[in-house]
Amino acid sequence: MKLIGVLMLLVVHTASACEQGRASHFILDTIDHNKVVIFSKTTCLYSNLAKEQFQKLNYPFLAVELDDRHDGKMIQDILGEMTAASTVPRVFVDGKFIGGGTEIKAMYESGELKKLLKI
Repeated sequence: MKLIGVLMLLVVHTASACEQGRASHFILDTIDHNKVVIFSKTTCLYSNLAKEQFQKLNYPFLAVELDDRHDGKMIQDILGEMTAASTVPRVFVDGKFIGGGTEIKAMYESGELKKLLKI
């Protein structure tokens, strides 16, 4: 019985590692193939704040709504490791992390966001 338990644990761990690999690949691929990516949640006020700034500029962006995905928690955890903060939104422009909701709003107000987007 102990061997079966060890094998089951190994299978679960391997599946989890595979899922993490797929989630990491999804994040990197999404960031690489889109000028602006906002990893957000539909019910998060700060996520909506970040999206609003791009909408005001009439600038297209891809919003990845983590609360609508089965792997959303895992993606959020990986983004936390990548950006040193596990909150949403996590906003990327040209493959570079530029901040969360408060930072994006400040960048919009200062004109820095428009400059970064070259519009």
